[in-house]
Amino acid sequence: MSHMADEARQAPQAVARFLERNGAAVAALGARLREAPPAVVVTSARGSSDHAAGYFKYLAEIALGVPVCSLGASVVSVYGAAMRLRGALALTISQSGQSPDIVALQDAARRGGALTVALVNAEGSPLARAAEIVLPLCAGTERSVAATKSFIVSLAAGAAIVAAWRDDAKLMAAVKDLPQALESAARLEWPEFADMAARAESLYVLGRGPSLPIAAETALKLKETCAVHAEAYSLAEVMHGPLELLGDGFPVLAYSPQDASRPSALAALARLRATGASVLAAEEGGLPIARSGHPLLDPICAIQTAYLSIELAARRRGRDPDQPRHLNKVTQTV
Repeated sequence: MSHMADEARQAPQAVARFLERNGAAVAALGARLREAPPAVVVTSARGSSDHAAGYFKYLAEIALGVPVCSLGASVVSVYGAAMRLRGALALTISQSGQSPDIVALQDAARRGGALTVALVNAEGSPLARAAEIVLPLCAGTERSVAATKSFIVSLAAGAAIVAAWRDDAKLMAAVKDLPQALESAARLEWPEFADMAARAESLYVLGRGPSLPIAAETALKLKETCAVHAEAYSLAEVMHGPLELLGDGFPVLAYSPQDASRPSALAALARLRATGASVLAAEEGGLPIARSGHPLLDPICAIQTAYLSIELAARRRGRDPDQPRHLNKVTQTV
C-alpha cells in the first residue's frame, strides 16, 4: 500500500483526534464570534489548504451570511501592502505552517486589526507561533507528497468552526459523527472512476456550492499523482465556455450535491450527457456516496472515497502516487 492510500484511510481517526483535542477551543471561538461578529472573513492558504478555505467560504456564507474572501499572500510578501482588517476574522490554513508568504500575510492581518486563527498541522511552525488562536489539525505525519488526511481534517475543522459560531445543534452533531461517516466512505469504491482516470489525458471535475472546492481538490490530486490534465469547474460555470470542449467520450466526474442546488445540478448533468461526454456522477444511483447526516458535510465524505480511487488510478498509470516528479512535500513561496 502506498503512503497516500494508508494516510487517506487514517483520516477518520485524525478527525476524531482534532475534535477531541480542540472541542473546548472551537466552542470558545464560536462564542467569541457570536459576541463580536466579524463583518467579513479573509482566508489565506495555498494548494489543498486553499481548497479547504474555499469549502469554509461556502459553509460560512450559506450558514452565516458572512462574506468570505481569499487574500493573495503576495500583496503583502511581494507588494508590501498594509491590510485594513479591523474587526475581521483572518483564517489561515496550512499543513506545514512554514511558507514565508502565508506567515507574512497572517502577521499583516493581525497588525491590521483582524482576529487571526490558524489551522495548522505543524504545531511548532512559525504560522502557529504567530497566530492569536491556533487549532492544531492533529493529522499526524504525512509522508506522501499528496496531502490527504490533513486536508480532510482541515475541512472538518472549518465545519466545526461554522457550527460553533452559529450554535447549530444539527450541524455540530453531524460534525461529531464525521469519523464514523468517513469510515463508511473509506470502504466505498469507485472502480469506474479509477478506470476513467487511468485512461484519461484530460478530464473535467465539476461541483456546485460546497462540493466545488472538493472538485478543485480532486483535479489537483489527479494532476499531482496521475499527471492528468484535470480542470475543475462549477456545474454552472462550465456552461459559460468550457462546455465547448465536450464531445464523444470526454471524461467528466461530477459531484452532484443533495442540497438546494440539486434541481439545477440535474439539469446541468443532462446537458453534459447530451454532448456525448462520458459523465460519472457521485450521487444516488451513480458513484456511491457515504452520507454524513448533513448535506453541507457530504462533500467531506466524497473526497475520502475519491482519494483512494485516485491513488489506484495513479498506480495503474505506472506512477508512484507518493513521489510526483517535480513536487516536494513542503513548498515555500515568497
